[in-house]
Amino acid sequence: MKSYIILLSFTICFNFLSAHPGIGIVKDSKGNIFYTDLKHIWKISIDGKKTIAVPNVHSHELYMDTADNLFGEHLWFNGERLNTWGHYVWCLKKNGSLVKIKNPSPGFLENYSFVRDHKGNMYWAERSEISHIKKKTPAGTVITWASGKFKDIRWLHASTRGEVYFIDLNNLYKIDEKGKLKLITRSLEESNNISGSNSMKHHVYGIWLDSAENIYIAVRGAQVVKKITPAGFVSAFTYSSGGWSPDAGLFDEKGTLWLKESNTNNETRVRKISKRK
Repeated sequence: MKSYIILLSFTICFNFLSAHPGIGIVKDSKGNIFYTDLKHIWKISIDGKKTIAVPNVHSHELYMDTADNLFGEHLWFNGERLNTWGHYVWCLKKNGSLVKIKNPSPGFLENYSFVRDHKGNMYWAERSEISHIKKKTPAGTVITWASGKFKDIRWLHASTRGEVYFIDLNNLYKIDEKGKLKLITRSLEESNNISGSNSMKHHVYGIWLDSAENIYIAVRGAQVVKKITPAGFVSAFTYSSGGWSPDAGLFDEKGTLWLKESNTNNETRVRKISKRK
């Protein structure tokens, strides 16, 4: 019985770390791309060279500020005997130096987020029977930005205009720059079982926008990126193939899509899709 409990605990922790790919993919002002594979932070330079930018960090999300400083987290499990977690927050400075801006601490990251708008406002979800989206200003003021009886708030995204988008299980909501909450569309989930997860909560992943304010959603369960126009029209924008599923993406100034994908072997890649295609 004891060995069974240890094995079960290991399986749960392994699944937590490996079955939930990160959505972290960002771009600096020069056009360099940075993304996570949950082991390292990788950099794709403007000449196409791929290198490790930050080694040995388990980061699900990333944030690049306007000064080209890159922020992320390292999360780890302390083993079956202790059955505890730890984390710290790091920053890769523009000059190349790597510093810890939040020291190693027990448990999971709280009251801190890598979801930020162009003004430096930070957003995160506090999940409960009545859940809240919190906003923290650069001055340190914390505001309840939206509240509701949501099902299961997943990933968030902040636009450059200060709008916040978030997935509630498989529905997409938007909070405008004045704090008004709106349901954009329902039931984004689809499944062909390729993504390796039968749970609906893992079918809908990263959110990003283009310059025309179209919304893009990575639907891992169906290997498709869905596009939602400002008028609310939903369509399939592009597909992943083989054993790959989309996690997140971004558009560069030329309209090229950099699509982060992963597979059930815990491998990650970034695919460059030109605007013409």
